[in-house]
Amino acid sequence: MTAETILYIVIAGIIAAAVSLYVYAYRTSYGNTLKWVLGILRFGTLLALLLLIINPKLQQTTYQVEKPKLPILIDLSASIAETGDADKVVEWVNEFSSNEALQDKFDVSLYGFGTDFNTLDSLSFSSPQTRIEKALDATQAIYSKEIAPTVLISDGNQTFGADYEFSSLSFPNRIYPIMVGDSVPRMDLRIEQLNTNRYSFLKNEFPIEAILVYSGKEPVNTQFYIQQGNQRIFTQTLSFSETQNSQTISLSLPSQAVGLQRYQAVLEPLAEEVNTANNRKSFAVEVIDQATNVLVVSSLVHPDMGALKKSIETNEQRKVTFMEPSEAIPVLNDYQLVILFQPNRGFASLYAELEKLRKNTWVFTGLQTDWNFLNSVQDVFNKEASSASEEVSGLLNLNYSNYGLDETGFSDYTPLETLFGELQVSVPNEVLLHQKVDGFDTGSPMLFSVDLNGVKTAVWDAEGIWKWRAQSFLNTEGFQEFDEFIGKMVQYLASNKRKSRLEVSNETFYYNYQPIRIGAQYFDQNFVFDNRAQLEITVKNTETNEVTVFPMLLRSNFYEVDVSALSEGTYNFTVSVVGEGIARSGDFTILEFNVEQQFLNPNIAKLRRIASQTGGKAFFLDNAQNLVEDLLNEEAFKAIEKSQQKIVPLIDWKYLLALIVFLLSAEWFIRKYNGLI
Repeated sequence: MTAETILYIVIAGIIAAAVSLYVYAYRTSYGNTLKWVLGILRFGTLLALLLLIINPKLQQTTYQVEKPKLPILIDLSASIAETGDADKVVEWVNEFSSNEALQDKFDVSLYGFGTDFNTLDSLSFSSPQTRIEKALDATQAIYSKEIAPTVLISDGNQTFGADYEFSSLSFPNRIYPIMVGDSVPRMDLRIEQLNTNRYSFLKNEFPIEAILVYSGKEPVNTQFYIQQGNQRIFTQTLSFSETQNSQTISLSLPSQAVGLQRYQAVLEPLAEEVNTANNRKSFAVEVIDQATNVLVVSSLVHPDMGALKKSIETNEQRKVTFMEPSEAIPVLNDYQLVILFQPNRGFASLYAELEKLRKNTWVFTGLQTDWNFLNSVQDVFNKEASSASEEVSGLLNLNYSNYGLDETGFSDYTPLETLFGELQVSVPNEVLLHQKVDGFDTGSPMLFSVDLNGVKTAVWDAEGIWKWRAQSFLNTEGFQEFDEFIGKMVQYLASNKRKSRLEVSNETFYYNYQPIRIGAQYFDQNFVFDNRAQLEITVKNTETNEVTVFPMLLRSNFYEVDVSALSEGTYNFTVSVVGEGIARSGDFTILEFNVEQQFLNPNIAKLRRIASQTGGKAFFLDNAQNLVEDLLNEEAFKAIEKSQQKIVPLIDWKYLLALIVFLLSAEWFIRKYNGLI
């Protein structure tokens, strides 16, 4: 409160006293007692009213006791149920969360994690995968600025995601793992990893690599075999011991029939084994009778050509070949797509042959492109290029309608280089990447496609795409984003199928622990994407004939449905547009593989390491009561008393209004009682 305010209050007191004396002492002849009572009441009323006018600011201090937080993270994956300790976990969680001493000292919160991380609503150990790293990161985000020792109830076996031991290095609070499962090593044989191609060509062979692991001390003999249906097509006898505890089997199998071929790899279990679910793995290979052959024609060597080859051949159905223009002319019919890299006058005869054969092409232009030749040899696009170069970025057009696109970060990627000049397209076209310079759209396309009289052409006017592929790896720890972007354009250009108003995209087979999504695009009669349509998918199990109908949800420029709830088996499906006579059908197979059944023991070493790194301590489920004692006795976990000061204006104090009402009422009642009114 300032000195000026105090002065005003003093003046207000003097005025209130003077008025009260004048009214009840100077002008009245009441008795002394009555004068004093009425004078005091009038003084109080006037002073309160004047204080409201002055409205001084008062400092108010409140105190709050804040208990340390205690988040409890519970592993809800199916591997907990496999350990046989699920009931013990439920019992311990109930006992722990209802402990009055802990409730008095901590603010206890329960969270569950498996594939996702959420506030705990029920203890059902059914999540198909485990991601401990995500649970720790989410807890860190919530409690980064608070005292929050974290209890982690898990077997420590993570099935996907980043290494949670690395994530724990930056964890701000102590972690107290409670290790679930039997720590005693058991005799076990398992298929640690099975590597194979998703696709194979008819009459070719596809490779298989199996990594087999043995846990035990006694020497054992067993058999590893691969069967298709009830027929064994490969068998090998193996021996394991305590020192020779892993073997890698490499083999090749013939592709003898077109379509999806299902197999099962089996490592024959031992009589003493408890967990035999990890002794077998199902896998499938789609056998196709023709590959997509892509020809890259260039008269120079450039790193972009290597990036294209890597991206295109990520899909094993595709094969890339490099040739000079003169070499390519006789073999054009052997390829479904021809990529013309930085054309010059040496491409003249090749262009004439391409026009005669009506081949689909993808043109890449750059700093060494002969634009005078390119402008004269075709009439689809034109560029009055100068000798100066400029750096350009690409802005993805999500309304591109030829196929579905996912959001990418290309606009933030390293700029590419192109010759200065405006690129003009003289026929109807679809722009996939708009050209940007210093963040502004130049009006020129960077990447566009044309479908003219059944012949498809795409043009990418920039060089240096190898930088984008490298940056894709730096940003996402993989090349998948960039490779899929290139792969979709290759698939579109290499296909001669007539465009349909309803396009459906799905994999031939899925594993049951992965998300199973089917996408679709629907176009109006002008082949413009229609986001007002209502699509649904009807799925039928070919074995049980059970039919399920799912609505498809709109996702920017495509429709999608998640059918991960379906069980293993083969399904036929039909995607239809409600109210329209348009539908597309297909099929897919869901293969069984329970990744959570692959673990036999808890990952004790890693759980102990994350406890040590954060200053916590690890406990087994059977002695978890010791954790309660440690938490209660730990002096570092104390409640904090926090004070909060607020500046409150007197006019907000409601009791002052009540006081004024009381003083006025009392004065009126006394005057009335004494017959002065």
